[in-house]
Amino acid sequence: MDRYLAPLIASLTLGLAPFVPEPHIVGKLQWLAGGAVGMGAMDWFDLAMHGAPWLWLGYTAVQDGLSRLKAHRAPAA
Repeated sequence: MDRYLAPLIASLTLGLAPFVPEPHIVGKLQWLAGGAVGMGAMDWFDLAMHGAPWLWLGYTAVQDGLSRLKAHRAPAA
């Protein structure tokens, strides 16, 4: 569980900042879903910076799941 602490804190703070009026990542993802019309380089950079903690959290979860699956499938000695 300790391995989730840093990516979770990063996702809930940096990944969601600023919180008002809506999390920045939400607005960027909506813009992207709408075709990304008018997105400039700074907007893409902003999306990458606010999305990176979420990718880190997802990567950590996948790695944890794979290690648990590998441990579960390992033959007993």
